[in-house]
Amino acid sequence: MVLRAMERRTKTRVMPKQAETEITLRDVTVRYKMAGGGTKTVLHRLNAEIRAGEFVAVLGETGCGKSTLLRMVLGQEFPSDGAVTVDGKPVTRIDARCGYVPQKYALFPDRTVMQNVLYGPENAFCGWMGRLLPRFWRFRRELRAEAAQLLLRMGLKAADFGKYPMQLSGGMQQRVAIAQALLMRPPVLLMDEAFSALDPLTRSSLQQQMKDLWMETKPTVLFVTHNTSEALLLATRVLVLKPHVEGETESNVLMDMQVPHTNEPLAVRKRTREFEQLREHVKQCAFRETETGLIAGATTAQVQEMPRRGDAAE
Repeated sequence: MVLRAMERRTKTRVMPKQAETEITLRDVTVRYKMAGGGTKTVLHRLNAEIRAGEFVAVLGETGCGKSTLLRMVLGQEFPSDGAVTVDGKPVTRIDARCGYVPQKYALFPDRTVMQNVLYGPENAFCGWMGRLLPRFWRFRRELRAEAAQLLLRMGLKAADFGKYPMQLSGGMQQRVAIAQALLMRPPVLLMDEAFSALDPLTRSSLQQQMKDLWMETKPTVLFVTHNTSEALLLATRVLVLKPHVEGETESNVLMDMQVPHTNEPLAVRKRTREFEQLREHVKQCAFRETETGLIAGATTAQVQEMPRRGDAAE
């Protein structure tokens, strides 16, 4: 059984996708019971299909259901109505096909950097009994070499591998948490405000590293952020949610648009005129308040038709 578990890990890392559409949400509604009675609707009639290999950024105000959406895909939470599937299979429990990086890194304080990163795959793919077999040590050496390479890619040094979390900065701890998730090579990677607590320099560095890693391995990424620039720099598609107003019958998806993909370094791309125009379009379409209220229901075509702030000056 242990040997089969090890073999299964090897196979799942190269197995082709079971479904072309990686994540499907069908009429998903989430309601919570309020302490004083009644219910609060967070997500309402959400429909989306996310194809394998897409990098989807989820934007929106606080309370619009971004984190709830991630928890449903992960299997931590379930919809009140509707259905969620990953790789063509209904989500009925916490799904091992999904890697998760929270906003606040969650590392074991009594384990070193390397021990933290190895903990998940060692226990997921061989179990405690497997440690008694000679084959486990070869498996562990290979896994450790891969973990070391990944940590170096994330900006840590070899001298950091034996340190404990308290000996690292917040930015370094978050890099370890991301490496921890990536080492499992999940087909779906869920990131909930993973860069929001970092200083601007560290954040920019991690954005570029995340983009490079995604381009190499192409996992399906669902990336929650409040930062419009970050969403447009990293993602191939942007999904904007709005808080649901009780009594409304429409979905609280405000905008769903494709983002032009380029291979330029992020530091170069975010200084281009095209990027500035795209960012202004999204802000105007999704977040601009007017005399008649928030612009709603924007599509890619409407974004392209919006007047460009810089055009009038030229």
